[in-house]
Amino acid sequence: MRGTVRAVNGLTAKWAATESADRGTVFSASGVWPLLAFLADGATGAARAELSEAVGLPADEAAAGARELLAAMDRVRGMDAALGLWTRRTLTLRDAWRDGVPVDALGVLTGDPAADAAALDAWAAERTGGQIRQLPAHPDESTEFVLASALALRTEWLRPFDEGWMIPETGPWQDRNLAGLHRSTSLLDRVGVAQAAAGAVTELKVLGSTGIDVHLLLGEDHMGPGAVLGAGVDALARRIPVVPGTHLPYGEVGPGLEVRRVRSMSPHPPTLHVATVAFTSTSRHDLMERHELFGLTTAKDASDTTAMTEGHFPGIAVEPLALRKGEQTATATFGALGFRAAAVTVFSAIGAGPPEERYITTDVNATFDRPFGFLAVHRTSRLVLAAGWVTDPEPYREDEDH
Repeated sequence: MRGTVRAVNGLTAKWAATESADRGTVFSASGVWPLLAFLADGATGAARAELSEAVGLPADEAAAGARELLAAMDRVRGMDAALGLWTRRTLTLRDAWRDGVPVDALGVLTGDPAADAAALDAWAAERTGGQIRQLPAHPDESTEFVLASALALRTEWLRPFDEGWMIPETGPWQDRNLAGLHRSTSLLDRVGVAQAAAGAVTELKVLGSTGIDVHLLLGEDHMGPGAVLGAGVDALARRIPVVPGTHLPYGEVGPGLEVRRVRSMSPHPPTLHVATVAFTSTSRHDLMERHELFGLTTAKDASDTTAMTEGHFPGIAVEPLALRKGEQTATATFGALGFRAAAVTVFSAIGAGPPEERYITTDVNATFDRPFGFLAVHRTSRLVLAAGWVTDPEPYREDEDH
Protein backbone atom coordinates (compact mmCIF):
# COMPACT_ATOMS: atom_id res chain seq x y z
CA MET A 1 0.00 0.00 0.00
CA ARG A 2 2.89 2.32 0.71
CA GLY A 3 3.98 2.29 -2.93
CA THR A 4 0.43 3.07 -4.07
CA VAL A 5 0.14 6.01 -1.67
CA ARG A 6 3.45 7.34 -2.89
CA ALA A 7 2.30 7.05 -6.49
CA VAL A 8 -1.04 8.79 -5.86
CA ASN A 9 0.54 11.59 -3.89
CA GLY A 10 3.10 12.00 -6.65
CA LEU A 11 0.28 12.51 -9.14
CA THR A 12 -1.24 15.07 -6.73
CA ALA A 13 1.97 17.08 -6.74
CA LYS A 14 2.32 16.92 -10.53
CA TRP A 15 -1.31 17.98 -11.01
CA ALA A 16 -0.86 20.88 -8.59
CA ALA A 17 2.07 22.11 -10.65
CA THR A 18 -0.25 22.61 -13.64
CA GLU A 19 -2.78 24.73 -11.74
CA SER A 20 -2.86 28.52 -11.98
CA ALA A 21 -2.43 30.65 -8.91
CA ASP A 22 -4.98 33.14 -10.29
CA ARG A 23 -8.06 30.97 -9.71
CA GLY A 24 -9.30 28.63 -7.02
CA THR A 25 -9.48 24.92 -7.67
CA VAL A 26 -10.16 21.57 -6.07
CA PHE A 27 -9.15 18.22 -7.52
CA SER A 28 -8.65 14.62 -6.48
CA ALA A 29 -5.78 12.55 -7.81
CA SER A 30 -7.18 9.72 -5.68
CA GLY A 31 -10.24 9.77 -7.92
CA VAL A 32 -8.25 9.68 -11.17
CA TRP A 33 -5.45 7.29 -10.19
CA PRO A 34 -7.40 4.01 -9.89
CA LEU A 35 -9.05 4.61 -13.26
CA LEU A 36 -5.68 5.21 -14.92
CA ALA A 37 -4.39 2.07 -13.22
CA PHE A 38 -7.22 -0.10 -14.57
CA LEU A 39 -6.70 1.38 -18.04
CA ALA A 40 -2.96 0.74 -17.85
CA ASP A 41 -3.62 -2.89 -16.98
CA GLY A 42 -5.57 -3.40 -20.22
CA ALA A 43 -3.50 -1.18 -22.51
CA THR A 44 -0.78 -2.09 -24.99
CA GLY A 45 2.15 -0.44 -26.73
CA ALA A 46 2.78 3.27 -26.24
CA ALA A 47 -0.53 3.76 -24.42
CA ARG A 48 0.51 1.18 -21.81
CA ALA A 49 3.91 2.80 -21.31
CA GLU A 50 2.45 6.31 -20.96
CA LEU A 51 -0.25 5.22 -18.52
CA SER A 52 2.25 3.24 -16.47
CA GLU A 53 4.47 6.30 -16.18
CA ALA A 54 1.52 8.46 -15.10
CA VAL A 55 0.42 5.88 -12.54
CA GLY A 56 3.91 5.48 -11.19
CA LEU A 57 3.73 1.67 -11.10
CA PRO A 58 4.48 -1.10 -13.61
CA ALA A 59 1.36 -1.74 -15.70
CA ASP A 60 1.08 -5.35 -14.57
CA GLU A 61 0.88 -4.17 -10.93
CA ALA A 62 -1.49 -1.26 -11.55
CA ALA A 63 -4.89 -3.01 -11.31
CA ALA A 64 -3.97 -4.66 -8.01
CA GLY A 65 -2.89 -1.25 -6.73
CA ALA A 66 -6.20 0.27 -7.83
CA ARG A 67 -8.24 -2.40 -6.03
CA GLU A 68 -6.09 -1.97 -2.93
CA LEU A 69 -6.53 1.81 -2.98
CA LEU A 70 -10.31 1.73 -3.45
CA ALA A 71 -10.73 -0.83 -0.66
CA ALA A 72 -8.50 1.14 1.68
CA MET A 73 -10.36 4.40 1.06
CA ASP A 74 -13.71 2.72 1.55
CA ARG A 75 -12.57 1.49 4.97
CA VAL A 76 -11.84 5.03 6.20
CA ARG A 77 -14.54 6.25 8.58
CA GLY A 78 -16.53 9.06 7.02
CA MET A 79 -15.39 8.20 3.49
CA ASP A 80 -16.98 6.27 0.64
CA ALA A 81 -15.19 5.15 -2.50
CA ALA A 82 -16.88 3.49 -5.45
CA LEU A 83 -16.03 2.25 -8.93
CA GLY A 84 -18.48 2.08 -11.81
CA LEU A 85 -18.17 0.38 -15.21
CA TRP A 86 -20.80 0.55 -17.94
CA THR A 87 -20.47 -1.02 -21.40
CA ARG A 88 -22.58 -1.57 -24.51
CA ARG A 89 -23.84 -5.12 -24.95
CA THR A 90 -21.93 -5.29 -28.25
CA LEU A 91 -18.59 -4.81 -26.43
CA THR A 92 -16.87 -8.07 -25.46
CA LEU A 93 -14.85 -7.57 -22.27
CA ARG A 94 -11.86 -9.80 -21.63
CA ASP A 95 -12.62 -12.17 -18.75
CA ALA A 96 -9.31 -11.56 -16.99
CA TRP A 97 -9.80 -7.79 -16.94
CA ARG A 98 -13.52 -7.87 -16.08
CA ASP A 99 -12.91 -10.29 -13.20
CA GLY A 100 -10.68 -7.68 -11.61
CA VAL A 101 -13.59 -5.22 -11.39
CA PRO A 102 -16.02 -5.57 -8.44
CA VAL A 103 -19.23 -7.30 -9.51
CA ASP A 104 -21.42 -4.54 -8.08
CA ALA A 105 -19.61 -2.01 -10.29
CA LEU A 106 -20.80 -3.54 -13.58
CA GLY A 107 -23.58 -1.88 -15.59
CA VAL A 108 -24.95 -1.65 -19.12
CA LEU A 109 -25.17 1.26 -21.57
CA THR A 110 -28.44 1.14 -23.47
CA GLY A 111 -27.35 3.45 -26.29
CA ASP A 112 -30.10 5.93 -25.36
CA PRO A 113 -28.10 9.03 -24.27
CA ALA A 114 -30.88 10.46 -22.09
CA ALA A 115 -31.55 7.20 -20.26
CA ASP A 116 -27.87 6.46 -19.78
CA ALA A 117 -27.16 9.99 -18.50
CA ALA A 118 -29.99 9.73 -15.97
CA ALA A 119 -28.73 6.38 -14.68
CA LEU A 120 -25.13 7.56 -14.35
CA ASP A 121 -26.15 10.84 -12.71
CA ALA A 122 -28.19 8.91 -10.15
CA TRP A 123 -25.13 6.76 -9.42
CA ALA A 124 -22.94 9.85 -8.89
CA ALA A 125 -25.47 11.49 -6.57
CA GLU A 126 -25.94 8.34 -4.52
CA ARG A 127 -22.23 7.62 -4.20
CA THR A 128 -21.35 11.16 -3.12
CA GLY A 129 -24.26 11.68 -0.75
CA GLY A 130 -25.72 14.34 -3.04
CA GLN A 131 -22.57 16.49 -3.09
CA ILE A 132 -22.21 15.90 -6.85
CA ARG A 133 -25.44 15.26 -8.72
CA GLN A 134 -24.17 14.83 -12.27
CA LEU A 135 -21.44 12.92 -13.98
CA PRO A 136 -18.94 15.42 -15.46
CA ALA A 137 -19.25 13.81 -18.93
CA HIS A 138 -22.24 11.95 -20.34
CA PRO A 139 -22.21 9.08 -22.88
CA ASP A 140 -23.60 9.52 -26.37
CA GLU A 141 -24.70 7.13 -29.13
CA SER A 142 -21.11 6.20 -29.99
CA THR A 143 -19.93 5.52 -26.42
CA GLU A 144 -18.94 1.88 -25.91
CA PHE A 145 -17.32 2.03 -22.47
CA VAL A 146 -17.54 4.24 -19.35
CA LEU A 147 -15.27 3.85 -16.33
CA ALA A 148 -15.91 6.11 -13.35
CA SER A 149 -14.99 6.61 -9.71
CA ALA A 150 -16.80 8.47 -6.95
CA LEU A 151 -15.27 9.62 -3.68
CA ALA A 152 -17.03 11.35 -0.81
CA LEU A 153 -15.84 12.26 2.66
CA ARG A 154 -17.18 14.06 5.69
CA THR A 155 -15.53 14.79 8.99
CA GLU A 156 -16.24 16.98 12.02
CA TRP A 157 -13.45 18.82 13.77
CA LEU A 158 -12.31 17.44 17.10
CA ARG A 159 -12.50 21.05 18.23
CA PRO A 160 -14.76 23.37 16.23
CA PHE A 161 -13.83 26.89 15.22
CA ASP A 162 -15.55 30.02 16.46
CA GLU A 163 -17.25 31.88 13.63
CA GLY A 164 -16.60 35.58 13.11
CA TRP A 165 -15.14 37.79 10.48
CA MET A 166 -11.79 38.62 8.95
CA ILE A 167 -10.81 41.82 7.10
CA PRO A 168 -7.29 41.39 5.66
CA GLU A 169 -5.19 44.54 5.69
CA THR A 170 -2.94 43.55 2.77
CA GLY A 171 -2.82 41.19 -0.17
CA PRO A 172 -5.41 40.18 -2.79
CA TRP A 173 -8.22 40.05 -0.21
CA GLN A 174 -7.40 43.47 1.26
CA ASP A 175 -10.39 45.24 2.87
CA ARG A 176 -12.80 42.40 2.04
CA ASN A 177 -15.10 41.34 4.87
CA LEU A 178 -14.68 37.58 4.97
CA ALA A 179 -16.24 34.73 6.97
CA GLY A 180 -13.53 34.15 9.53
CA LEU A 181 -12.88 31.07 11.64
CA HIS A 182 -10.93 31.34 14.89
CA ARG A 183 -9.76 29.03 17.64
CA SER A 184 -6.96 28.63 20.17
CA THR A 185 -5.13 25.57 21.48
CA SER A 186 -2.20 24.70 23.67
CA LEU A 187 -1.08 22.06 21.15
CA LEU A 188 1.68 23.98 19.40
CA ASP A 189 2.65 21.00 17.22
CA ARG A 190 -0.52 21.49 15.17
CA VAL A 191 1.49 24.07 13.23
CA GLY A 192 4.91 23.83 11.63
CA VAL A 193 7.12 25.34 8.96
CA ALA A 194 8.30 23.23 6.04
CA GLN A 195 11.45 24.22 4.19
CA ALA A 196 10.96 23.49 0.49
CA ALA A 197 13.33 24.31 -2.33
CA ALA A 198 11.04 27.10 -3.53
CA GLY A 199 10.60 28.62 -0.09
CA ALA A 200 9.02 28.22 3.32
CA VAL A 201 5.49 26.85 3.79
CA THR A 202 3.44 27.13 6.97
CA GLU A 203 1.45 23.95 7.64
CA LEU A 204 -1.57 23.84 9.97
CA LYS A 205 -3.16 20.49 10.78
CA VAL A 206 -6.89 20.54 11.53
CA LEU A 207 -7.91 17.17 12.95
CA GLY A 208 -11.21 15.51 12.15
CA SER A 209 -13.25 13.09 14.25
CA THR A 210 -13.20 10.31 11.63
CA GLY A 211 -9.47 10.19 11.21
CA ILE A 212 -9.55 12.55 8.25
CA ASP A 213 -7.51 15.71 8.76
CA VAL A 214 -7.13 18.81 6.66
CA HIS A 215 -3.72 20.44 6.26
CA LEU A 216 -3.83 24.15 5.49
CA LEU A 217 -0.68 25.28 3.65
CA LEU A 218 0.50 28.90 3.27
CA GLY A 219 3.56 29.57 1.15
CA GLU A 220 5.63 32.66 0.49
CA ASP A 221 4.13 35.33 -1.78
CA HIS A 222 5.96 34.18 -4.90
CA MET A 223 4.96 30.51 -4.56
CA GLY A 224 2.15 29.05 -6.68
CA PRO A 225 -0.06 25.97 -6.20
CA GLY A 226 2.55 23.60 -7.54
CA ALA A 227 5.24 24.71 -5.12
CA VAL A 228 2.99 24.98 -2.05
CA LEU A 229 1.03 21.77 -2.52
CA GLY A 230 4.17 20.00 -3.64
CA ALA A 231 5.79 21.02 -0.37
CA GLY A 232 2.79 19.63 1.51
CA VAL A 233 3.19 16.30 -0.30
CA ASP A 234 6.92 16.27 0.37
CA ALA A 235 6.29 17.01 4.04
CA LEU A 236 3.90 14.06 4.25
CA ALA A 237 6.58 11.82 2.74
CA ARG A 238 9.20 13.36 5.06
CA ARG A 239 11.31 14.38 2.11
CA ILE A 240 11.73 17.90 3.48
CA PRO A 241 12.21 19.07 7.09
CA VAL A 242 9.31 20.50 9.08
CA VAL A 243 9.99 22.46 12.25
CA PRO A 244 7.05 21.98 14.66
CA GLY A 245 5.53 24.85 16.60
CA THR A 246 7.11 23.59 19.81
CA HIS A 247 10.59 24.25 18.37
CA LEU A 248 10.06 27.53 16.54
CA PRO A 249 12.11 30.57 17.64
CA TYR A 250 10.65 33.99 18.37
CA GLY A 251 9.88 36.31 15.49
CA GLU A 252 8.29 35.94 12.05
CA VAL A 253 9.17 32.31 11.49
CA GLY A 254 7.08 31.41 8.43
CA PRO A 255 4.45 32.75 6.02
CA GLY A 256 1.65 34.18 8.16
CA LEU A 257 3.27 32.78 11.30
CA GLU A 258 4.77 34.76 14.19
CA VAL A 259 6.06 33.63 17.57
CA ARG A 260 6.22 36.35 20.22
CA ARG A 261 6.39 36.98 23.94
CA VAL A 262 3.26 38.38 25.59
CA ARG A 263 2.39 39.55 29.10
CA SER A 264 -0.46 37.89 30.97
CA MET A 265 -2.37 38.57 34.20
CA SER A 266 -2.42 34.85 35.01
CA PRO A 267 -0.25 31.86 34.21
CA HIS A 268 -1.20 29.77 31.16
CA PRO A 269 0.65 27.47 28.80
CA PRO A 270 1.94 28.58 25.40
CA THR A 271 -1.02 28.97 23.06
CA LEU A 272 -1.51 28.66 19.32
CA HIS A 273 -4.13 31.09 17.97
CA VAL A 274 -5.53 30.22 14.55
CA ALA A 275 -7.42 32.52 12.20
CA THR A 276 -8.56 31.37 8.79
CA VAL A 277 -11.54 31.64 6.47
CA ALA A 278 -14.45 29.39 5.58
CA PHE A 279 -14.53 28.33 1.96
CA THR A 280 -16.29 26.24 -0.64
CA SER A 281 -14.52 25.34 -3.87
CA THR A 282 -15.98 23.54 -6.87
CA SER A 283 -14.02 22.74 -10.01
CA ARG A 284 -14.38 20.82 -13.23
CA HIS A 285 -11.30 19.46 -14.98
CA ASP A 286 -10.91 18.26 -18.56
CA LEU A 287 -8.31 15.55 -18.10
CA MET A 288 -7.82 15.14 -21.85
CA GLU A 289 -6.50 18.70 -22.05
CA ARG A 290 -3.68 17.55 -19.75
CA HIS A 291 -3.17 14.26 -21.57
CA GLU A 292 0.59 14.28 -21.01
CA LEU A 293 0.16 14.55 -17.23
CA PHE A 294 -2.24 11.61 -17.11
CA GLY A 295 -0.54 9.44 -19.73
CA LEU A 296 -3.40 9.72 -22.23
CA THR A 297 -1.63 11.03 -25.33
CA THR A 298 -1.67 7.78 -27.26
CA ALA A 299 -4.80 6.34 -25.64
CA LYS A 300 -6.99 9.15 -27.01
CA ASP A 301 -5.89 8.67 -30.62
CA ALA A 302 -8.53 6.70 -32.52
CA SER A 303 -6.72 7.19 -35.85
CA ASP A 304 -3.57 5.29 -34.87
CA THR A 305 -2.81 2.42 -37.26
CA THR A 306 -2.55 -0.12 -34.44
CA ALA A 307 -5.74 1.20 -32.85
CA MET A 308 -7.64 0.55 -36.07
CA THR A 309 -6.91 -3.18 -35.77
CA GLU A 310 -6.74 -4.01 -32.06
CA GLY A 311 -7.27 -0.72 -30.22
CA HIS A 312 -5.15 0.69 -27.41
CA PHE A 313 -6.78 -1.61 -24.84
CA PRO A 314 -6.77 -5.20 -26.12
CA GLY A 315 -6.51 -6.40 -22.54
CA ILE A 316 -9.89 -4.80 -21.75
CA ALA A 317 -12.03 -5.75 -24.76
CA VAL A 318 -11.95 -7.80 -27.93
CA GLU A 319 -13.15 -4.85 -30.00
CA PRO A 320 -10.76 -1.88 -30.51
CA LEU A 321 -11.19 1.07 -28.12
CA ALA A 322 -9.82 4.62 -27.85
CA LEU A 323 -10.53 7.12 -25.07
CA ARG A 324 -12.74 10.05 -26.03
CA LYS A 325 -13.47 11.86 -22.76
CA GLY A 326 -11.86 12.18 -19.36
CA GLU A 327 -13.25 14.64 -16.81
CA GLN A 328 -13.52 15.25 -13.09
CA THR A 329 -15.90 17.32 -10.98
CA ALA A 330 -14.72 18.04 -7.43
CA THR A 331 -16.06 20.05 -4.51
CA ALA A 332 -14.80 20.88 -1.01
CA THR A 333 -16.29 22.86 1.91
CA PHE A 334 -14.30 23.97 4.97
CA GLY A 335 -16.41 25.38 7.82
CA ALA A 336 -16.55 25.97 11.55
CA LEU A 337 -17.72 22.46 12.39
CA GLY A 338 -15.98 20.30 9.80
CA PHE A 339 -15.00 19.50 6.27
CA ARG A 340 -16.63 17.66 3.40
CA ALA A 341 -15.51 16.93 -0.12
CA ALA A 342 -16.40 14.79 -3.10
CA ALA A 343 -15.05 13.98 -6.55
CA VAL A 344 -16.49 12.12 -9.50
CA THR A 345 -14.11 11.12 -12.29
CA VAL A 346 -15.08 9.52 -15.59
CA PHE A 347 -13.37 8.13 -18.68
CA SER A 348 -15.38 7.07 -21.73
CA ALA A 349 -14.21 5.24 -24.82
CA ILE A 350 -15.43 4.74 -28.37
CA GLY A 351 -14.65 2.09 -30.95
CA ALA A 352 -11.30 2.71 -32.63
CA GLY A 353 -11.98 0.64 -35.75
CA PRO A 354 -14.45 1.11 -38.64
CA PRO A 355 -18.06 0.67 -37.46
CA GLU A 356 -18.70 -2.30 -39.75
CA GLU A 357 -15.85 -4.17 -38.04
CA ARG A 358 -17.28 -3.67 -34.58
CA TYR A 359 -20.39 -5.83 -35.02
CA ILE A 360 -21.10 -9.52 -35.52
CA THR A 361 -23.64 -10.21 -38.28
CA THR A 362 -25.07 -13.11 -40.35
CA ASP A 363 -25.07 -13.61 -44.14
CA VAL A 364 -28.10 -15.34 -45.77
CA ASN A 365 -27.81 -16.58 -49.38
CA ALA A 366 -30.92 -17.54 -51.43
CA THR A 367 -30.59 -19.01 -54.96
CA PHE A 368 -33.54 -19.55 -57.32
CA ASP A 369 -31.99 -21.73 -60.05
CA ARG A 370 -34.89 -24.07 -60.85
CA PRO A 371 -38.69 -23.71 -61.39
CA PHE A 372 -40.39 -21.78 -58.60
CA GLY A 373 -43.80 -20.33 -57.76
CA PHE A 374 -44.98 -16.91 -56.62
CA LEU A 375 -47.89 -15.26 -54.82
CA ALA A 376 -49.14 -11.71 -55.00
CA VAL A 377 -50.59 -10.99 -51.55
CA HIS A 378 -52.48 -8.06 -50.05
CA ARG A 379 -50.48 -7.11 -47.01
CA THR A 380 -53.25 -6.13 -44.62
CA SER A 381 -55.78 -8.85 -45.37
CA ARG A 382 -53.25 -11.37 -46.64
CA LEU A 383 -55.49 -11.89 -49.64
CA VAL A 384 -53.76 -13.68 -52.52
CA LEU A 385 -54.24 -11.48 -55.54
CA ALA A 386 -52.30 -13.62 -57.97
CA ALA A 387 -50.35 -16.83 -58.02
CA GLY A 388 -47.96 -18.41 -60.49
CA TRP A 389 -45.17 -20.74 -61.25
CA VAL A 390 -42.08 -19.94 -63.25
CA THR A 391 -40.59 -22.51 -65.62
CA ASP A 392 -39.50 -20.38 -68.55
CA PRO A 393 -37.58 -17.32 -67.43
CA GLU A 394 -36.57 -14.64 -69.88
CA PRO A 395 -33.24 -15.32 -71.65
CA TYR A 396 -30.28 -12.96 -71.62
CA ARG A 397 -29.86 -11.54 -75.10
CA GLU A 398 -26.33 -10.44 -75.89
CA ASP A 399 -27.45 -8.58 -79.02
CA GLU A 400 -29.93 -6.37 -77.17
CA ASP A 401 -29.19 -3.35 -75.08
CA HIS A 402 -30.68 -4.20 -71.67
